[in-house]
Amino acid sequence: MPPEQSKTAPEDAAHRAEAKPRWTEQLRGFGPVAGLVLLCIAGTLLNSDFATADNVMNVLTRTAFIGIIAVGMCFVIISGGIDLSVGSMAALIAGSVIMFINWAGPATGSPLTAVVLGAGLAVVLGAVFGLVHGLLITKGRIEPFIVTLGTLGIFRAYLTYFANGGALTLDNEPADLYAPVYYASLAGIPIPVWVFVIVAVVGALILNRTAYGRYVQAIGSNEQVARYAAVDVDRVKILTYVLLGVCVGVATLLYVPRLGSASPTTGLLWELEAIAAVIVGGTALKGGAGSITGTVVGAILLSVISNILNLTSIISVYLNAAVQGFVIIIVAFLQRGRR
Repeated sequence: MPPEQSKTAPEDAAHRAEAKPRWTEQLRGFGPVAGLVLLCIAGTLLNSDFATADNVMNVLTRTAFIGIIAVGMCFVIISGGIDLSVGSMAALIAGSVIMFINWAGPATGSPLTAVVLGAGLAVVLGAVFGLVHGLLITKGRIEPFIVTLGTLGIFRAYLTYFANGGALTLDNEPADLYAPVYYASLAGIPIPVWVFVIVAVVGALILNRTAYGRYVQAIGSNEQVARYAAVDVDRVKILTYVLLGVCVGVATLLYVPRLGSASPTTGLLWELEAIAAVIVGGTALKGGAGSITGTVVGAILLSVISNILNLTSIISVYLNAAVQGFVIIIVAFLQRGRR
C-alpha cells in the first residue's frame, strides 16, 4: 500500500467514527421535539379544547416558571452539578418578598415603589442563595447533592417559621399593583411567557456564544482536563449556581402575583420538574452536553403531559408528579453511559 494511502485510510476511518456520534447526537436532539409534536396531536384527538388559543396560552404561562428555573438548572447539570433546593428557595424568596412589600409600602408611602423594590429583592436573594451554594460546593468541597439537600430543608423551614405554619399574604393595594406582572399580556401573549422567551434566548447565547458557556461544558466533560487548560473551575461553578439562583428569583417574582401569598407548600416539587425538563430536553446527566432549546422543549413537553391529564382524566391528576418521576428514570436509563 502506498504511504499516502496508509496515512489517509486511518484519517478517513477517524472521520467516519466522528460522524457517527454527531448524527446520533442530532437524532437525539430531535427526540424531545418529536415527542412534543406527538403529544400535541394526541391531546387534540383526546379533547378538542386542547388546541384552543386559551389553553395554549395557559400551558405556556404555567410552563414559564419551571422553564425559567430549568434554564439555570441546565447550566448546573451541564457543569456536572445538581440543585435540589430550587423549590424551597423559591418559597423562601416569595415569602421574603411579600413580607418586604408589606413593610415597605407604609414605610416609603408608595406601594408601587415597594413592589418594584420587592421584585428586585427577589433577584438579589436568588443570587445570594446561589452564591452560598457555589461557595459551599467549591471552597467547602462538599458534594452539590449534599449542599442543596441541606438547604432544601433550611429554606422551607424558615418560610414555615416566618409564616407561623400558615401563609404570608400581600396587602390589598400592593397586590393590585403587582397583579399585572402575572395577568397582563403584551400583543396577546402573557408577560410570564415573554420573560421566559427572553431568559431562554439569553441563556442560549451565554451557553453557545461565550467563553463562560464553553467553560461550563468543558468542566462537565472533564473537570481535571479543564483545570489543566487553565480554566478557573471554582469561579465558573460559583457563577453557574449564581445564575441558577437569579433564574429562581426571576421565576418567583413572576409567581408571587399569581396568588399573592406564600405558604409551606409553595414551590413544592419544582426541583423535580426543573430537573425533568432539563434531562428530557437531552442534557446529559453526567454533564458536558446539553442545550437550552432542548430544555425549553422539555419544559413545555412536561406541561403538555400535565395539561392532557387534567383535560382527559386518563389517570388521576394527583399522579402528575409520579409521571414526571417515571420520565426522569426512563430518560436516565436511556442515557446511561452517555457523557
